[in-house]
Amino acid sequence: MKRNFIIAVLLLIALPLGLKAQDKVVIDQVVGVVGKHIVKLSDIENSYIPIRMKQGYSNPFENRCQILEDMLITKLLIHKGEQDSIEVTDDDVEMQVQYILRMLESQYGGKEGIKKATDHAYDELHDLYFNMYRDRLMAQKAEYKLTENVKVTPSEVAAYYNNIPKDSLPVVPEQFELAEITIHPIVTEAERDNAREQLARLRERVLNGEKFSMLATLYSQDPESAKKGGELGFFGRDMMVPEFEAAAFALKPGEVSPIIETQFGFHIIQLIERRGNTINARHILITPKVSIEDQLSARMKLDSIANQIKLGNLTFAQAAEKFSDGPTKKQGGVVYKQYTGDMRFTKDECSQQFPGIGFAAMNAGDVSNATEMQTEENKTVYRLMQVTKRIPEHQANLTDDYDNIFNAALSEAKHKKVMEWSAKMLKNTYVRISPEFRDCSFQLPWVKYSAQ
Repeated sequence: MKRNFIIAVLLLIALPLGLKAQDKVVIDQVVGVVGKHIVKLSDIENSYIPIRMKQGYSNPFENRCQILEDMLITKLLIHKGEQDSIEVTDDDVEMQVQYILRMLESQYGGKEGIKKATDHAYDELHDLYFNMYRDRLMAQKAEYKLTENVKVTPSEVAAYYNNIPKDSLPVVPEQFELAEITIHPIVTEAERDNAREQLARLRERVLNGEKFSMLATLYSQDPESAKKGGELGFFGRDMMVPEFEAAAFALKPGEVSPIIETQFGFHIIQLIERRGNTINARHILITPKVSIEDQLSARMKLDSIANQIKLGNLTFAQAAEKFSDGPTKKQGGVVYKQYTGDMRFTKDECSQQFPGIGFAAMNAGDVSNATEMQTEENKTVYRLMQVTKRIPEHQANLTDDYDNIFNAALSEAKHKKVMEWSAKMLKNTYVRISPEFRDCSFQLPWVKYSAQ
């Protein structure tokens, strides 16, 4: 069965979330060694928690054996990365760590909430995740270097598909292909001046001795950081927009920046702490408002465009290229998923990404009404959506799902490459498996090459 070798590290990421004090009954010991890298029993037990929560207590030994082998292969990749002098910088690691810590702060209501949920102090979690992500990035880079030239041909994709038992082919839920036209109402210079003046008054109050954190809680228009007195958490270079980053990194602890402008609006920043190449800061954001008249004008413009499309005077793609001011303008409005590049959305994904539009009632070619939305920059935008294609629920097939099957076949080919490489590496790498795991049905001969 195919497995992802980085899963060992990914499972570990769940450790602080799943492991409460009542679970901490493991007397720790080293159960696996690859080169100079060890796998501890607690690593396996902690990674087993999310699996147990999902599957119950079925196949506990087999699951632990699989977790151990995934971890051993990950350690083998790390060992290879170190031999090849693959570089993983502290800044690369810190960027990943801060992302997950911010997500946890948002989920659990700040540092105290994290402590209650995980039994780990914030700084403990930071150090724990830092070590995890360093290993994760090293393994990812080593695996990428090993598999970057692996290719699959169309005939190999077809063979992969034909080898899947027909009763094992997944059912693909109903999906939509979409296009959009967006119009951003123009913010007047008067509104920009109002926002700047409001922030200038807040800055003056801070300089006169009022607490920055209190004013951020009361007035900042960044809702997530406002809950925490404007605090953003530690971040490194290239994690914020350039104007914000330049101003923040130029500050001394306690110092307040002048007013700066970014795509989000106007900010003042106060530096809290500097730690190596990262800083912790708080800010107050004031976003200029769009007038009611300008909002109405944008909506009416979109309604007029929708009527022209419905009358057949121009296609949706032509209208997108001519009128849209969003990033999809040059591609005829066609919408892709941000991280995967896939252009198909399930009904749930449509609802999450494009709220307020009734896709369930739309057929291919239908155009929505103009709908208000908020961007990541907390700005009001109006949008028209078209369903360009509606794919009914179906069993996976090469015609409708070629891209997904191609990716699965490529992943399988890369898996095979890593397994073949791992089998060769084992012969020349120090390996030791603890006796209680030597009865595992490993895919690779770990026990054969294990030191006693």
